[in-house]
Amino acid sequence: MIHPAVLRKQRLLILGGFVFIILTIIIGMGMGYSSLSYNRLIPTLLGHGTFKEEFVLFSIRLPRIAITLLSGMALALSGSILQGITRNDLADPGIIGINAGAGVAVAVFFLYFPIKAGTFVYLLPLVAFIGAVLTAACIYVLSYSRKTGLQPVRLVLIGVGFSLALSGIMIVVISSAERSKVDFIAKWLAGNIWGADWPFVWALLPWLIILIPFTLYKANRLNLLGLNEPVAVGVGVSVEKERIVLLLTAVALAASAVSVTGGISFIGLMAPHIAKAFVGPRNQLFIPLAILIGGWLLLLADTIGRNIIGPDGIPAGIMVALIGAPYFMYLLLKK
Repeated sequence: MIHPAVLRKQRLLILGGFVFIILTIIIGMGMGYSSLSYNRLIPTLLGHGTFKEEFVLFSIRLPRIAITLLSGMALALSGSILQGITRNDLADPGIIGINAGAGVAVAVFFLYFPIKAGTFVYLLPLVAFIGAVLTAACIYVLSYSRKTGLQPVRLVLIGVGFSLALSGIMIVVISSAERSKVDFIAKWLAGNIWGADWPFVWALLPWLIILIPFTLYKANRLNLLGLNEPVAVGVGVSVEKERIVLLLTAVALAASAVSVTGGISFIGLMAPHIAKAFVGPRNQLFIPLAILIGGWLLLLADTIGRNIIGPDGIPAGIMVALIGAPYFMYLLLKK
């Protein structure tokens, strides 16, 4: 039974999250290399703007904002799941190597499998998912012990090792590629929001529409998996089955996000912790809030990054890392 006061607090915080997101979207729509006057936003949204205003808003700003928001939500949810199933507060798809696995798969696909642009958009999340699943499976097998089950600390250490090894593989893969393609992969690695067009939004959206409700449905299972294994088994949870299903969910969310945003870490680490600090560790309470916080953090990082230095700005991945790396060190020392 959740206390009514905690539920009220959660609803107020969720409302506040929506307000922050809407304000950031409004600010982001007006700011950029081609500025758009704020008093022209509503007329342009209603179809009464000039050709330039409508092009800037509908073809450049809004798809990028949508991709950034959805990707931040997916990464935050993925981090929430990983922290729950591993019982490790340092788990994050970027830190434990899942993003790197997706990145290698995307790089190989992009460099060596020429394919039409229209099909490429929709195949990319699937390719990233395959790479991330293979990486996650290797990390899981090496972290698992028959006697003690999954070892959370070992999982993070092995994940970090895989991330470094895959980064080395990425360098080998791109060393013999064409210059133009190498530039793209380099921007991808830095977390540059490259899939800023409507087809990428439609490619990413179905993953979230399916997996967010599924994760909320499994929230109570996540609560039980967060306890020690004998307790979870004692209340009738099929620990390994639930863990694998939820791990695949986390991998799918992370892979679909990084396939269009590039290598972005720390969103999945920070958003769940901030949400838990507000409403506590119950998954039913903090996951909806973490999703909003993750979306807002990446949206804010991208909005700031693309307006600091024109015209290309600073990649969102670097902006997030500037905040996330010190936060990771703080958690590492604390835990």
